[in-house]
Amino acid sequence: MSVYLHDIPLAEAKNCLEKALIDENLWRVLAAETICLDENALGRVLADPIWAIKSSPHYHASAMDGFAVRAEMTVGAIPSVPVLIPLGESAKYVDTGDALPDWANAVIPIENIEALDLAGQMAADNRRPDIIRIRASVVPWSHVRPLGEDIVATQLVLPSGHVLGPYDLGAIAASGHTSVSVARRPRVGILPTGSELVPLGAELRPGDILEYNSLVIAAQVKAMGAEPIRLPISVDNFEIICARVTEAAQFSDLILINAGSSAGSEDFSSRVVEKLGQLLVHGVAVRPGHPVILGLIDQVESQALDGGNQKKRRIPVIGVPGYPVSAALTVDIFAEPLIARWLGRPPMLLPVLTAQMTRKTVSPAGDDDYIRVVVGKVEEKLIAAPISRGAGVITSLVRADGLVILPRGVQGVESGERVTVHMMRSQAEIAQTIFCIGSHDVILDLLAQFLSENGRRLVSANVGSQGGLVALKRGEAHLAGSHLLDPDTGDYNLRYIRDYLPDLRVKVVGFVHRLQGLIVKAGNPKGVKSLSDLEKNQLTFINRQRGAGTRVLFDYHLNLMGIDPFKIKGYDDEEYTHLGVAAAVASGRADCGMGIPAAAKALELDFIPLFHERYDLIIPGKFSESDLLAPLFEILKSQLFQNSVKSLPGYNTDGMGTVIAEV
Repeated sequence: MSVYLHDIPLAEAKNCLEKALIDENLWRVLAAETICLDENALGRVLADPIWAIKSSPHYHASAMDGFAVRAEMTVGAIPSVPVLIPLGESAKYVDTGDALPDWANAVIPIENIEALDLAGQMAADNRRPDIIRIRASVVPWSHVRPLGEDIVATQLVLPSGHVLGPYDLGAIAASGHTSVSVARRPRVGILPTGSELVPLGAELRPGDILEYNSLVIAAQVKAMGAEPIRLPISVDNFEIICARVTEAAQFSDLILINAGSSAGSEDFSSRVVEKLGQLLVHGVAVRPGHPVILGLIDQVESQALDGGNQKKRRIPVIGVPGYPVSAALTVDIFAEPLIARWLGRPPMLLPVLTAQMTRKTVSPAGDDDYIRVVVGKVEEKLIAAPISRGAGVITSLVRADGLVILPRGVQGVESGERVTVHMMRSQAEIAQTIFCIGSHDVILDLLAQFLSENGRRLVSANVGSQGGLVALKRGEAHLAGSHLLDPDTGDYNLRYIRDYLPDLRVKVVGFVHRLQGLIVKAGNPKGVKSLSDLEKNQLTFINRQRGAGTRVLFDYHLNLMGIDPFKIKGYDDEEYTHLGVAAAVASGRADCGMGIPAAAKALELDFIPLFHERYDLIIPGKFSESDLLAPLFEILKSQLFQNSVKSLPGYNTDGMGTVIAEV
């Protein structure tokens, strides 16, 4: 039975296709494949997230040409009272990138030293100096790239669904990978039909039409990340077109039948789809592009030798109108979201701006109308001027700076009316990014991965809990992670929110309860048991930065125990993340540091549990109710995410996603 849905609304047509593909289990990533990490990976879409295997750098590296020294040897050096350091176990020449000797913790740039030798013949025989003289002291770890400065093993480098760029390849390589798992490129068969069509380069006669739609469509499909396969022109013959479509179904994931412009040519496409499978839609209320066809083709994969049941798969088919502009926009509207779904990436979104129309434009009330415009800036005012609307005017797309899309029911715009322009001349802005500024926790990487699978991108900056509250006050973030302990009440965050954000309405949302303690080397060779051990001179500590919740917690307990922080070796040596602290311990830069067990486990270190604490998300009210953050709340309540968090050591998800307070 024929199914003709003439000129149905655009949204209904999209939903019809999507539902059919969901029913066929085709509304998903089609398949993944592993490829070598080389330049051919450029533009591919990650099927799996990239987690760092190695730290970068994986050793303490000199950042300058100069001399590796112990910073303690330089104390007291000033211009009038230089310090002499003999070469050997106190100083050693290093080039940029060289590994520091085990005993060194700083580098003095070569331009800041005065070279001396005992015999005074260094210049004559080009020998290295015996002694260096310096006139300024250096602090520990100056001019040094510490282990893990760029990448720390186990951190999330890139989420799945990310389209790989040139710099991404370097980051993946630096993190220890030699191959990547990417989504297989969907294969799109493109069949131009029409007896009036002639190939490029042919001598034209009246009535001939150069067939270049398949060239444009193939380029669109390739830019979308799929593999286009252009088929020869097919004349307007029902049986021939059926045979060509059946052939294309053998190697295609999607078939685009581009109808010619002769009278009745579109009917061939609908009849072919109806014969070979299921016709879903014939006619969509969109201008340009009315005669769109959507359907599914049945393709026999195999047949049992004994004549048993055949195994079939269904191939989506889009009947693309013959006029060039209609064809191009149809591919953008229907094929792009499908290819994006198959690759696991978000659909391509054009950046938008608001402009003022220069003249009145009439639009049919029943159609979604795509109006091509050029955009300019006159003084401080943006204007949009409509250009030719002919469906066959391919140059209108070449000239267009953007599209004004008027929804069905709107009969046009008046001169001077402000409209939204979907820009085609600039890169698409990342409109689905959630900015999180505040305290660091390794599960933010896990949250980023879950968000990426739900159409959002999480960008976090680790500035400490107090820094996150300051960022919210300035309007620089959507949310902040915070675990600031109130020493007077034993509660978390509320007092600080009142102090820092007196004029901003926020929600305090439960995230995790977690352990804090001391990260030590594997086997705990120094026998660390508690904070009281930090007063021992043989222990070197690595601290968190001022304003970090971990630093507040640490100082609070030092005060309770009556420990003078300035008697702790390394108290002023700071890191900005838990993984940074773990890397400092793993590399031998420190014997221990305050952190969380997940960071210790990441670098195969031991953990001494000391305290439990609450880590919250502080979210301004205006963002907490926004569509942007809606997936965040869904993820926090999901059992899958909570189980993933609980699989890491030291976490409790009781109360995750609940509103603790509104301040």
